[in-house]
Amino acid sequence: MRSTKTESLELIKALSEAKAPSGFEDASIAVAGEFAETFAAVEEDHLRNLYVTPKKSQNSDKPVFMLDAHGDEVGMMIHSITPKGTLHFLTLGRWDPNILPASKVMVHTKFNTWIPGIIAAKPVHFMTEEEKGKPLNIADLVIDVGAVSYEDAVENFGVRIGEPAVSAVDFSYDEQHDIMFGKGFDCRIGCAAMLESVKRLSDKDLPFAVRGVMSAQEEVGERGVQVAVQNTAPQVAICFEGCPADDTFTEDYAVQTAMKKGPMLRFMDVSMIANPRYMRDTFELAEKLSIPCQASVRAGGGNNGAYVNLTGRGVPVIVIGIPVRYIHSHYGIASYSDFEAAVDLAVAVVEHMTQEKLESF
Repeated sequence: MRSTKTESLELIKALSEAKAPSGFEDASIAVAGEFAETFAAVEEDHLRNLYVTPKKSQNSDKPVFMLDAHGDEVGMMIHSITPKGTLHFLTLGRWDPNILPASKVMVHTKFNTWIPGIIAAKPVHFMTEEEKGKPLNIADLVIDVGAVSYEDAVENFGVRIGEPAVSAVDFSYDEQHDIMFGKGFDCRIGCAAMLESVKRLSDKDLPFAVRGVMSAQEEVGERGVQVAVQNTAPQVAICFEGCPADDTFTEDYAVQTAMKKGPMLRFMDVSMIANPRYMRDTFELAEKLSIPCQASVRAGGGNNGAYVNLTGRGVPVIVIGIPVRYIHSHYGIASYSDFEAAVDLAVAVVEHMTQEKLESF
């Protein structure tokens, strides 16, 4: 069971445009649930993890092969409202303060609507010489929705402390150059790959029960997957990511995550060392099937695989990362061909996995 390119792009667009920062994943899991309900049972837990279980894997006593991707995105939460009606905020996930000023966001309100706002810093016209040379930090910034007072912001705009905000970005696809532009590709592009992989595997007879997970709150400390892995109890896993492409600001010899060269498989980051036998087996399979992929070793970063890896007897897990330029900013750039290669690789890994091979890891 395979989606057409048009169907996959529609899914990626809907996931990308869903307003769902960490802790507020309702919109993204709604998109995923609607897509998956035609080929799988769909359920949620109280942390807003979404579980996608194909019919052939339901009520199965086979060992579980878990496919994970996180459903949240970096965003903001309203911290306080000033007497002038502007909004101080904290970040949900890591942002560089320097990229935030003058950007448009959408703020959720008590009326269950989303209203536009602009992230503002003190205008240069009013800065002292000392302030002009000072690095920005989040405390220097506010969101301006156009209110003229605290009362206006609360009563007329419906702003409340604790409400989320996200980047105001629409998805687009350049067919000629095979380029997607959008927000939240970390990890909505991974969510789309997870869902499509489970769909393609849903009608196959396999030695494993396949279970997809769209986990919550990854951007604030991989919280959702810690619950999801307990509920899923996998013996082996793949975690999908929208991973930072390094091909625009890195010396050529050191590039390990280039766009249009297939997904990246990460041997190491600060959170985990991937099972080296599982990794080598995957690269050998990709070479055999002519699926492009890239190897990387990272001095930073982290992902859900770290927590999956530390459960049970030590679950073998690989991270299939789809290269995305400029993650943790308002706009990401990714290639559809890398998405397709990631799905092809994941499906092949699951189809070729055996209990004997798993034990060798």
